[in-house]
Amino acid sequence: MELHNLKPAPGSNKKNKRVGRGPGAGTGGTSTRGHKGAKSRSGYKRKIGFEGGQMPLQRRVPKFGFKNINRVEYKAINLDALEALAEAQNLTKITVEDMRAAGLVPKSCLVKVLANGAVTRAIEVEADAFSKKAEEAITAAGGSVSKK
Repeated sequence: MELHNLKPAPGSNKKNKRVGRGPGAGTGGTSTRGHKGAKSRSGYKRKIGFEGGQMPLQRRVPKFGFKNINRVEYKAINLDALEALAEAQNLTKITVEDMRAAGLVPKSCLVKVLANGAVTRAIEVEADAFSKKAEEAITAAGGSVSKK
């Protein structure tokens, strides 16, 4: 197979229907638009969401829910992930930058430490937020907590 002998798959290329080219072409007269009415005229444009007079979907489905524009979204990191990171890289202080470098947290996310898992070594953890249990677990293991 070379560039000069490439062909489209059979049946994938179709000829355009030439409408309005007289009765011999078979699509003259009304040019496949039927008789009269708005749809047969030039300049017709159907409204977005119009379903032929039937109650449109966006009006049938009720309004639902609420998005709080002041919501602060955190990326959750558990204690077992911090423990594994401290063990793998032999760290005593873990910052948000360390978590980003390890691939635990995306670039522009705020970080909240949660208490799933356990901490066995004394580590200093710096993050944007902590759950009460996570804070207690880190301080009980001899570490410290600092909010960014």
